[in-house]
This record gives sequence, C-alpha cells and structure tokens, in this order.
Amino acid sequence: MNFIDASCRNSLYLNRYSDQQFAMTSTAGKSRAKAKGAKGQGAKRGSATPRAERPFPRLRIMVRPGLVLGPGKVELLEAIDRTGSISAAGREMGMSYRRAWLLVSALNEMFGRTLVTTSPGGAGGGGAQVTAFGRAVAEAYRRADERSNAAIREEFARIGHIMNDA
Repeated sequence: MNFIDASCRNSLYLNRYSDQQFAMTSTAGKSRAKAKGAKGQGAKRGSATPRAERPFPRLRIMVRPGLVLGPGKVELLEAIDRTGSISAAGREMGMSYRRAWLLVSALNEMFGRTLVTTSPGGAGGGGAQVTAFGRAVAEAYRRADERSNAAIREEFARIGHIMNDA
C-alpha cells in the first residue's frame, strides 16, 4: 500500500506521504486522496522541505475543533523565530504574506495564548517574535513527532517491515 493513515478519535492523525503515487489524509470521517503524476513529485507549494526529504509520518494534532497543529505551522513558527518577520518567513517557505499571516492568526487562536507577537511596520521597521510559549509549543510538537516516528518504526518492525524515512 502506498499510504498509511491512522485516525484516533478525530483528534490526532498521522499520514505517510509516500514517494509513490498517492497521498491520503483523513480527518473526522472525511478523506481525500490526490493522485500525483511526474510533475507533482517533490515539494508542494508553500513547503519548506521537499516531500522526499521529510520523515514519513506527519503528525497533526487537533488542538481544538478546526484548529490543527501540524508540521507546516511548526515550520512557520521556527522560520519566524529565525527571521524575526512573518513576511520573510513566508518567503522562505514559498508562501504569500497573507497565507503566513492567516497561519499565525490560527496559531495564536489555537491555544488561547499568544505564540507570535507583532509590531507594525513602517519607517522604524516592524517585525514578529515567537514567544517563549510559542517556542515551547514547537519543541513539544517536535518531541511528539519524534516519539510517533519511533513508535511506528517499532510496531512495523514487529511484523518484519522496516520503515524508511523517505
């Protein structure tokens, strides 16, 4: 099979993007599959890391209904922390400023606490800073992602199948 899809009470799900032909995601009983031809291989728009270089399971955590923390939002948080700017982080990830701003807005709403603070632009410049809580969320996500990767490898090793990262 070209994908692994696991759902757990609609609050946590993992999916594996294979370097083969299909990617599938399932949430709350709704699923979509996307066939990809040769042109669709590699990085998807707005992705900082090409798909072939990503670890296979992609952890997504439904923090609140309709608000999901996943690798893209965490990558954006990390890019904002590096660059000090939503605009620069968006450019680094290949997304528009509007898209990056909407994701930051969702992040700030998701936990009921501020993950990214902003100051208005202009002559003196503006900028964005990831709060200590925002860094803690990103670090917690990375730890959970590593643990889920290890658990998946362990479970599939029990049945004699070695899971590859790409």
